[in-house]
Amino acid sequence: MTTSATVSAEAEQPGPPGGPTPTPAELLHRLRARTRHDPVTHVERVPASAGQAVPWPGWVPEPLRAALVGRGVVAPWQHQAEAADLAYGGQHVIVATGTGSGKSLAYQLPALATLLTDPRATVLYLAPTKALAADQLRAVAALDLDGVRPASYDGDTPRAEREWIRKHSRFVLTNPDMLHHGILPGHANWATFLRRLSFVVVDECHTYRGVFGSHVSHVLRRLRRQTARYGRTVAGVPQSPVFVLASATSGDPANAAERLTGLPVTAVTEDTSPRGGVTFALWEPPLLPPPPDAVDVTEAEPVRRSALRETADLLSDTVAAGVRTLAFVRSRRGAEVVASSARRSLDEAVPGLGKRVAAYRAGYLREDRRKLERALLHGDLLGLASTNALELGVDLVGLDAVLICGWPGTRASLWQQAGRAGRSGGEALAVLVARDDPLDTYLVHHPEALFGRPVEATVLDPANPYVLGPQLCCAAAEAPLTEADLPLFGRGAAEAVEALVEAGALRRRPTGWYWRHTGRPDVDLRGTGGTPIAVVESATGRLLGTVDPGSSHFMLHTGAVYLHQGVSYVVDDLDLADACALVHAEEPDWSTHARDVTSLGVVSVRSYRDAGPVGLFLGEVDVTSQVVSYQRRRLATGEVIDTRPLDLPARELRTVAVWFTVSLNALVGAGVEVADVPGALHAAEHAAIGLLPLIATCDRWDIGGLSTGIHPDTGAPTVFVYDGHPGGAGFAERAYHAATEWLRATRDAISECGCESGCPSCVQSPKCGNGNNPLAKAEAVKVLDVVLANLSKDSD
Repeated sequence: MTTSATVSAEAEQPGPPGGPTPTPAELLHRLRARTRHDPVTHVERVPASAGQAVPWPGWVPEPLRAALVGRGVVAPWQHQAEAADLAYGGQHVIVATGTGSGKSLAYQLPALATLLTDPRATVLYLAPTKALAADQLRAVAALDLDGVRPASYDGDTPRAEREWIRKHSRFVLTNPDMLHHGILPGHANWATFLRRLSFVVVDECHTYRGVFGSHVSHVLRRLRRQTARYGRTVAGVPQSPVFVLASATSGDPANAAERLTGLPVTAVTEDTSPRGGVTFALWEPPLLPPPPDAVDVTEAEPVRRSALRETADLLSDTVAAGVRTLAFVRSRRGAEVVASSARRSLDEAVPGLGKRVAAYRAGYLREDRRKLERALLHGDLLGLASTNALELGVDLVGLDAVLICGWPGTRASLWQQAGRAGRSGGEALAVLVARDDPLDTYLVHHPEALFGRPVEATVLDPANPYVLGPQLCCAAAEAPLTEADLPLFGRGAAEAVEALVEAGALRRRPTGWYWRHTGRPDVDLRGTGGTPIAVVESATGRLLGTVDPGSSHFMLHTGAVYLHQGVSYVVDDLDLADACALVHAEEPDWSTHARDVTSLGVVSVRSYRDAGPVGLFLGEVDVTSQVVSYQRRRLATGEVIDTRPLDLPARELRTVAVWFTVSLNALVGAGVEVADVPGALHAAEHAAIGLLPLIATCDRWDIGGLSTGIHPDTGAPTVFVYDGHPGGAGFAERAYHAATEWLRATRDAISECGCESGCPSCVQSPKCGNGNNPLAKAEAVKVLDVVLANLSKDSD
């Protein structure tokens, strides 16, 4: 459990292989001295701060207070007591503070106090991962409070235990998927629990964003609907459960929580827990020397050392110095690569030292993950390379250093990961290692975009018709929808219901709208868009894994190289009808890169800014894309071996886009030759996609784009950026409202890159279906200068 003012023994310090453990400043100095070229672009000193403890609220029952003191919690921090007071008083509240600030106590206090004082009350706790729910279960169970009976209810819960939990547990810990698939469809079996539901805890709620967050928002509305139907009353007055949300620090947390729950929410954001100082370094891997067989080294574009290799070397250096280090890596395969490379380097230096480094990721057995966590905390392990499985809530705080391999997607995630460093309020080192990517490159050269700025607002869109419609079907299957229910589901609900009636999904009766089919609606909260594609080894029939349908045409086309747990496979056949890809193990010396063609049509315009020769738009678009071929490229050199055709069906997507138009005369007047317009727009499009995650809580793979010299629907040179999810995910809308900030960062990222004609750090895209051709880097800056100048005039 994340505690407050604690009295606890310091975990045993690991013995460094060679002398005392260096301070963060000393360690950073050693790491910087590894190469002739200093890779550090900026060092930020985040000062330490003292905690502000306050007395226990008077309403906390003595057994609960004694149990917490017995677990080392002497007194709550001010923000914990403030949030707990609001919740206990019946106000919906979100506590949005940093890693290790004790958010769990803010919801445990009111929830457990109510369970102790009202023997009929119940509590529902929701976590985005089963690991986090299991962590909280251990924390609540350790308090050993009479009558609470906490229990975890998820897909791993044995069926023999489920009935006991429904009847007897008063503190049920689960996840949104189980609430959606199990609890709400079977609400009659949960009637007593729902009737007595006093608190709903939504932990790590900043993870509910995009399509997933939009679905979860309606799952919570369906929960509210069922609790209202079962009618909890206090002294004869109908009561709804109090929602208590916990989040990493985020922009406008109250508004995000209100969109998620549909309720008015008060935010508590001032972190009053004690903080150790952090030395935070931004690290750009050095350029590699040109290959010895290069024909003309003066014309070759520079290539940077990979962030994975750089992180592995840094991890081996910190471990060799006796520094307990956690390296965050974005992919499972990357975590394995960093760990194995660091082990190899350490064993070469000191035989046997490599055993003190391991990988940690989802897919490991729960028992194995717990062993790794304990080994790191006790000092048996000194280094761990992990995916973001260790970012959320799992109680693993108190390390000496954190390495972050590549921008993690949001400032919220950056500070969550960096917050893992700092043992017992001690000094810590955090290092962000940049990938060769436009956003990473921009950030390490613009520290003001990271430090001293609020983190992003969580983006979700409950009104997305591709989310709202299916969720209304789920609600109707649970109980007929009535006119009184529609305001609960927000804007567009009435229109969506009528469309569902026309489509034959719902039937209108005098008593409401009824689900017409016998089975339950098949709705995927994760928004993957259909049945996952099973990846099967041809020779053995073994299931290796699954890939979401949206990625299958790119990752599993015939001839594609597919990676699974560090092993390479080549796809023999992709059967879309049976949702199956057959593969065989092979270690080719080439990689594959799918190429697609995309067309886009404007359906409607939601909003528009007229800025003279520049127009900025937000609206619905139809996107048609088709993977038509793939390239094979040599791993060692990147040389294109050949291009092979593919015969895959076209795919259609109606979504939301932001786009800007620029008159051809304005571009020519700015010095862009007519022949260079397509390349200039294409380069600007790539960079804009790469920089959008700076202002919206998305990944570049969540969005797509298209640029054209003259678009038939706009009649002008146009750049589109669209959400890669049916109906949109809120990212394009966020881009539209923050267009000047977004496009200015895009312009700066291009102009400040040291390459001549474009590279992965500025305008080249790893997902370009046209092979990054044509691109006109210098002209892209001129295009964006015209756009920004006119948008600024429009806002004056």
